[in-house]
Amino acid sequence: MAETSPQLGQHSAASITCVKKLAESPDLDSIPSHYTYYTNPAETMASDPHDSIPTIDLSLLTSDNPDHRSKAIHHLDKACEEWGFFMIVNHGIPEQLMRDVIDVTNEFFNLPEEEKPEFQPENVLEPIRYGTSFNTAKEKVFWWRDFLKVFVHPEFHCPHKPQSLREVVVEYCRKSREVVRKLLKGISESLGIEESEMEKCLGLDSSLQIFIANLYPRCPNPDVAVGIAQHSDHGLFTLLIQNQVAGLHIQHKGNWVHVNPLPNSILVNTGDHLEIFSNGKYKSVLHRAVVNKMKARISIAVANGPSADTVVSPPPRLLQTQGCRPAYVPMQYKDYVLAQQSNQLKGKSILERVQIRD
Repeated sequence: MAETSPQLGQHSAASITCVKKLAESPDLDSIPSHYTYYTNPAETMASDPHDSIPTIDLSLLTSDNPDHRSKAIHHLDKACEEWGFFMIVNHGIPEQLMRDVIDVTNEFFNLPEEEKPEFQPENVLEPIRYGTSFNTAKEKVFWWRDFLKVFVHPEFHCPHKPQSLREVVVEYCRKSREVVRKLLKGISESLGIEESEMEKCLGLDSSLQIFIANLYPRCPNPDVAVGIAQHSDHGLFTLLIQNQVAGLHIQHKGNWVHVNPLPNSILVNTGDHLEIFSNGKYKSVLHRAVVNKMKARISIAVANGPSADTVVSPPPRLLQTQGCRPAYVPMQYKDYVLAQQSNQLKGKSILERVQIRD
């Protein structure tokens, strides 16, 4: 990608509070320099990986048939260990509900800008937060992205407008937790520990769940902008759906992979705390979002973690099975989230801080 510094007429960073407003500027034919990202020209894309991305049939993972369940657990274990990413089908979340949650968040982003400042607190752990990029107080180059982040469990929060947002989000997130519970039961079995042990160690009854809506408007210079730079997620599993616009890349074996989800599927990636809990057996996956000049993309990511007060570390039984010491320094989950959200989001920088090196 060539190094450029495009400018935007009379607009400045100080006058722009969201990318949507900037993208809708009538005189926008190139992006300002503070949105110009530089990528590594040595990065390569996999040729045609679509058939290789693992697909997990959730109905088989919860089947009463021992053979079906055993095969599904094996596939889940392999997907988490080799990819850190997979699609789930037959997950039980109605297709209409998935469409509704995308539509209603689009309504939020389309609210008049003068109605949104009340959702722009300075504290990065406020339960309702609207903003742009990731952390504009720390970044020199901004992402081509607006977001809404809402803490939805164990206590439910939600903006009061649009009116239909609360009802749709609460139902979608409730069903998402059911999906995550089923995945974690499979993970418990694949790790050789009791299902109740994982629930106890991670405080799953009061698990921290965060609803994140991302808007990536059309961009006149998609070759020099980025929706979200490469990073891994905190937590255990992140569930993601999107409108009919592509833009997600995951890293696999050193290559970037375009993700083209199956109809009505949900995308799942492993988070840093599944890597910590499994003592490195499962790796959190690096992923990024790219933008385009034709259509706006909306994605809904639901991050599912332990309880906020949980100090995450591998269970003793797992360490005994592996015959090794902990690979990560135990850290309270809410402190990890605060450290990540208060800094620039870059690769696995926070996970690397807690990794124990010989």
